[in-house]
Amino acid sequence: MLEKQAKCVFIAIGSNLGNKKLNIESAKFKLQNSLIKIMRSSSWYESISWPDPSKPKFINIVIEISTLLSAKELLNRCQKIELELGRKRFEKNEPRTCDIDILDYDQKIIKTKNLSDLRLPHPEIEQRNFVLLPLFEISKNWKHPIKKVNIAKLISFLKEEQLTTIKQI
Repeated sequence: MLEKQAKCVFIAIGSNLGNKKLNIESAKFKLQNSLIKIMRSSSWYESISWPDPSKPKFINIVIEISTLLSAKELLNRCQKIELELGRKRFEKNEPRTCDIDILDYDQKIIKTKNLSDLRLPHPEIEQRNFVLLPLFEISKNWKHPIKKVNIAKLISFLKEEQLTTIKQI
């Protein structure tokens, strides 16, 4: 029987409520206590809230991890950590203490009929400056598993406004 192989996974962590940096660091700490090894972590990026810029600004990072957890097990762990850090789910895109998204799980493509289930790579990744810029920082050769386009090209497709409303902090 073959041993389970560790998977290379990219995760985005963001916060726009409370002590944002502490929320993100707490999420990283909790992930590391869940059969997850953080391989790399991007710088902090501050961006306007998407899709409603009138909401509090976000701080985001992207981490590369290695894990033996399945994609579904990892999703369940991420959602549990969000709840432990005070995330409430009332409406889509509302301000939150912690948002943890699996961006890419070992270049796998997972589609489900139920939109609330796991879908990989993360939908709309190519439109999100707060994901693409920190991901590029830690993985310059990353390629979108479905579109087969490298990250530098995806960044070049962003609108000027998307590049001017985010800053590395």
